[in-house]
Amino acid sequence: MKRRALFAGLAALLAAAAHAELPPPVSEALRSAGLADDSLALMVAPLGRRGLPLTHQPDRAMQPGSTMKLVTSVVALDRLGPNHRGFTEVLSAAPLEGDVLQGDLVLRGGADPELGLPQLWSLLAELRWQGVQTIAGDIVLDRTLFRPPRIDIGVPPFDETPEFAYNVIPDALPINGSLMGLELRADETTVQARPMPPLDGIEIDNRLQPNDRACTDWDDDWRTPQVQPLDGGRVRLLLQGSFPRRCTQRAELQLLDRNQQAERQLRLLWQSLGGSWRGSVREAATPAGARLLARRESRPWGELLRQQNKQSDNLLTRLLYLQIGQRAMADEADATTLALAGREVRRWFDEHRIDTRGLVLDNGSGLSRSERITPRQMVLLLQAAQAGRWASELLMSLPVAGVDGTMRNRLKASPAAGWARLKTGSLRNANAIAGYVPDAQGRLWVVAAMVNHEQAERGRAALDALVDWVARSGMRRQRNGVGPLGSGP
Repeated sequence: MKRRALFAGLAALLAAAAHAELPPPVSEALRSAGLADDSLALMVAPLGRRGLPLTHQPDRAMQPGSTMKLVTSVVALDRLGPNHRGFTEVLSAAPLEGDVLQGDLVLRGGADPELGLPQLWSLLAELRWQGVQTIAGDIVLDRTLFRPPRIDIGVPPFDETPEFAYNVIPDALPINGSLMGLELRADETTVQARPMPPLDGIEIDNRLQPNDRACTDWDDDWRTPQVQPLDGGRVRLLLQGSFPRRCTQRAELQLLDRNQQAERQLRLLWQSLGGSWRGSVREAATPAGARLLARRESRPWGELLRQQNKQSDNLLTRLLYLQIGQRAMADEADATTLALAGREVRRWFDEHRIDTRGLVLDNGSGLSRSERITPRQMVLLLQAAQAGRWASELLMSLPVAGVDGTMRNRLKASPAAGWARLKTGSLRNANAIAGYVPDAQGRLWVVAAMVNHEQAERGRAALDALVDWVARSGMRRQRNGVGPLGSGP
């Protein structure tokens, strides 16, 4: 009976906390932004000790934006480890006769997130050093690490600018991130545009006009280029809109079919090495008996997480999320890699006794209209992560308030600056923040707060006010009650 009464008392305290008033700075920021209190859901809880959390709609499933990257990061660190690496291999089953490879060359993708053109050039250079001058067959792109190999096919664009890098849906062989460089340069009267590096078979129909915007706002009057197929496999890029005067930008854009783009890039690199190639690019699995000719590995994901989370890189996160699912593919003959990744994330939550009601998974990056998580789930995730083996790896990857990443320009005048480590999230109708905030006594608090509203961007001030309030020991002043959860005797 005593235990039942204790549990009932704890439940009553938690229920009271769930309906506690918001800290005054947070309420004031919401009112100034014209947002109602119910647009915000949050939870602030102590790390490593018992204490009464601050909660406001903590079990409401919210659209988290890029704070969802924390879920992928934590589960990937646990399942794959910080030393997990992507790779790219060059193979062939064809004989080498003199300096001619008498058949196909295979590029096998192992989810190498750093396979840029310099890295691809280095791999091909190894072939030249082995005596290969002519490739008589095709270059085969093996993307079969994931199922299906091309997850991007048939998926509608996320928004009205599918050409920008954040919209790329990765596969296991992300050559140059599936992006093409385009240099834009304007003087007072004209705008020039050219592919960088220059690629064969691409014509530019440049109708860009100069404008008076700041160079940093170059894409404000940008319009998605139209890609027009021409005879002989050539394409024309129609550029429209305007571009700032006295400005130069190098944009990396998703414009061409990725196989067509890969063929042009491979030809450029192979020819620059003095090689010749008679075939074309096609997709297929690596044939049996193919011998390994060259291999490269990426940096470990423990290092790549820093770029992923500080810069909120969607492509990296989606690639890592797929690798969580790839581990289970050998045991699952039919399920997609994406579905297996979601299953593995839920299994991790179950192992840590975190209720998954309301949790909706899509691609693990937060660039999604469907992904949902509750503030309580996020807080429990971060508490479990800090108690795990790879806590320091996660902390290292998070933006530091007022210092770097997506937090570099926020909370500069707050005691949280230089101390709080926080992941941000922002979509048209969602703004969120989650991470770790020390208070004035050096005690660490886990914070998760999300604003969902058509004007969610206005809620950023409320999120910053919450972090600042915690950093100024607002949580200490919030405590009430008696016993082990309160401040009484």
